[in-house]
Amino acid sequence: MKDLNKLTIVEARKALDNKEISSLDLTKACLKQIEKLNADLNACLNVSSDSALLQAKEADKRIKEGEKGALLGIPYLAKDNLLTKGIKTTAASKILENYVAPYNATVISKLEKAGAVLLGKTNLDEFAHGGSTENSAYGVVKNPWDKERVPGGSSGGSAAAVTADMCIFALGTDTGSSIRQPASFCNVVGLKPSYGRVSRYGLISMTSSTDVVGPISKTVVDTAIVLSAIAGNDKKDSSTSDKEKDNYIDDINKPLKGKKIAWVKEYFPKTLSQEARDSVLLAKKHLEDLGAKFVEISLPATEYAISVYYIITPAEISSNLARFDGIRFGFNYREAKNIKQYYLESRGRSFGAEAKRRIMLGTYVLSSGYYDDYYVKAQKFRTMISREFEDAFKKVDAILSPVSPTSAFKIGEKTNPLDMYLEDQFLSAPSLAGICSISIPSKFVSKLPFGVQLMSARFEEKKLLNISNILFNSLNQGSKKLDLSN
Repeated sequence: MKDLNKLTIVEARKALDNKEISSLDLTKACLKQIEKLNADLNACLNVSSDSALLQAKEADKRIKEGEKGALLGIPYLAKDNLLTKGIKTTAASKILENYVAPYNATVISKLEKAGAVLLGKTNLDEFAHGGSTENSAYGVVKNPWDKERVPGGSSGGSAAAVTADMCIFALGTDTGSSIRQPASFCNVVGLKPSYGRVSRYGLISMTSSTDVVGPISKTVVDTAIVLSAIAGNDKKDSSTSDKEKDNYIDDINKPLKGKKIAWVKEYFPKTLSQEARDSVLLAKKHLEDLGAKFVEISLPATEYAISVYYIITPAEISSNLARFDGIRFGFNYREAKNIKQYYLESRGRSFGAEAKRRIMLGTYVLSSGYYDDYYVKAQKFRTMISREFEDAFKKVDAILSPVSPTSAFKIGEKTNPLDMYLEDQFLSAPSLAGICSISIPSKFVSKLPFGVQLMSARFEEKKLLNISNILFNSLNQGSKKLDLSN
């Protein structure tokens, strides 16, 4: 069997169970692809070949002994803001360039228990601050479809790696867009689970009230498989829900007849590119042909989502990054003559421009005299956004929207931070509300992919994955495949 690294989880599972291939074969194929492409794409920051091969051999042993498991022996990559015991976790920053975690993040531990094989860690915007993976301290990640363009961010390394078949699936994190936007730019599936559905323990926090860990994969069914492994309550993370997780594979192929999908007028402003608009209209037609009914609704608070997000997010960033002071861990400026110079130099030399920008903005909105005017008001508008979604989901099963206003933009094109922030205009509201949302491939325009976003109520991932899977299969029959063989 050739090109093992191009298999989906479902295909690899079948081949492993039928003894047609081994996990060692699969892992070696992925490692070979990483070795071949990573110098150019820069998707991976750390490749743990020796450890991965040992894990693959152990998985083969477990399979031989008759153990079953959807992810047993399946190779994956993890975003480098998830702690991995014995493997460097840098968050793509200079301040943590030599940091090795003493324990695993919960999601890593769950995948380890399931027998998945960790290949290494993927590149990202520094501390996940960005929407293009241009802000990494270790260089820009390139989009495999067009290497002059960004893969999206901040999980750009994970999305690019899945697209380039460097792994069978990957883990990303999403705070305001960081799984869904790169999934759209790279033509893969990216799920942002509901806040509290997946443990954040062992995730280097960006914003504690919106950060979630989720899968990036080649199909919706693969996404459901990974979510089944990583979802659930965690005693180490008080933000996780006690609500029992669903079986996300059950009903994933259930027909859509009778399902109600919302068409939200605020998601189609005049500034939306015609290509992005057409990709959503195409998805709408497919959903209607599949038996779904559309209901036009209004979500007026959507207008304020970007403003709210970029007040609350920097405020939480400012607090979360305070721990990186050069004393307890991370880079430190040993030549300092006093404590003030020590702090200024340690943080000034090791934080990138975007991290500094967000720290300063966050400190400002939390400061005396501005807290009530900015932060408190933003939280009130956040409540408005959440309530609008709650009301909407009493009437519909899902909401359809664009992912981004355009396709992947060129590296270096968006030098104005505001232009970059506006990339999140359709993605930040679901994050603020804590609901689940997913990006799935829709169509290609001028050789570049466009995705569409579907949203469902909090903890309704099972319903969301069902609708997404039926739409994905309809949209992607005979879909375009990336050829990086040359």
